[in-house]
Amino acid sequence: MKLIIEKDYETMSQTTANILLGLMSEDHRVNLAITAGNTPKRLYEIMVPQVKGRPYFENVHYYNFDEIPIVGSQGYGITMRNLNDLYFSPANIKKEQLHPLDETNWQTQDARLKEAGGLDLILMGIGEDGHFCGNMPGWTKFGATTYAVDISQAQAAKEALAAEVDGDLRKVPNEFYTMGPKSVMAAKRLVMFANGKKKAAIVKKAFFGAVTEAVPASILQLHPNLTLILDTEAASELADR
Repeated sequence: MKLIIEKDYETMSQTTANILLGLMSEDHRVNLAITAGNTPKRLYEIMVPQVKGRPYFENVHYYNFDEIPIVGSQGYGITMRNLNDLYFSPANIKKEQLHPLDETNWQTQDARLKEAGGLDLILMGIGEDGHFCGNMPGWTKFGATTYAVDISQAQAAKEALAAEVDGDLRKVPNEFYTMGPKSVMAAKRLVMFANGKKKAAIVKKAFFGAVTEAVPASILQLHPNLTLILDTEAASELADR
């Protein structure tokens, strides 16, 4: 594991952008799976003007590693909708470069990725509970490929997702879809980034503690090409930082 600690969120975001843009500049097809959420907001603000209108980035193909359908809605689910708002639309990414994972094709996700040459890089954040992608404590098995997560009886999980759809529980599905640990570990390179004091404890536990399904992100320690990018607050519990 390569550990990069930057002084603040801005610098961390710029460093992450440099890694992605460097890979994207290579003269062959590049397959990326990227994350939505709060952590990458500044990253995408940095990347949009670098990517928009640049035909030499048309070799880059984008995948989402999880998706939460919106009940009663057509089109993108929560993840792709957020990625579109944050990055795809502002950067004018062509539809031909987007390969959404959704409720209609999750069972073929791994085969599609293999046929495309595999993922060159996955960019992820980490939850305070140690989840990555949609792999949550209590649901995650390390040997899982892309799978459906049944939350029909998990009221707390459904209430958390309702925040993404204006608080309307009726729009929250009974299951969502995610690339499992085995699928994620098949990527050539992983980049995990985290910022803020609230992530410090889980960063230490996930990346410098035991590998256990109780902390799903701990499996990422075993990847041969993992880069962990933190700001000083997220790294504050690492004694040897």
